[in-house]
Amino acid sequence: MPEAAEIRIRQARTSDVAAIAALMVPLVERRILLGKDLVDLYGAVPEFLVAEDADGVVIGYGALHVMWEHLGEVRTLGVSEDWLGRGIGHRLLDALEQRALEFGLSQLFCLTFEVDFFGKHGFAPAGEDEQLVAIDVYAELLRSNDEGVAEFLDLARVKPNTLGNTRMLKGIGAARA
Repeated sequence: MPEAAEIRIRQARTSDVAAIAALMVPLVERRILLGKDLVDLYGAVPEFLVAEDADGVVIGYGALHVMWEHLGEVRTLGVSEDWLGRGIGHRLLDALEQRALEFGLSQLFCLTFEVDFFGKHGFAPAGEDEQLVAIDVYAELLRSNDEGVAEFLDLARVKPNTLGNTRMLKGIGAARA
């Protein structure tokens, strides 16, 4: 198997969606990721980065969804089982964080079962009663139809889908200090 150093992280293309969907299957079956319909994956292509091996085969993926002026969510991060433990997920997460900084974000959110992985990258669990955004921002976010925003806000209507997941936050850039 090629070395991880030969891996390239790049912007996803529509032609990558089938590979992303196939790589998601084992993670969805193990309830690590929530499944996504193809129509949603195609619509989210601009949010995705992929990791590909030296032969151009997609071996990992991750998305950054902008939620508000300062806030983004790391979504749908996964790596081929054949490449686990070789730093591909870390490289994808680092690239997503860099992208967040380029967008001007100062805070990242994720909803995950992989607490240790995200903790190694500076994410910390959000308290159950912790106010994550200002009241006026909260009011605006309530208008969103996006399920990820509902998960961030910890709304009761998404509780059945997220039972057992941990909401985690990380300050980036100037917010890190």
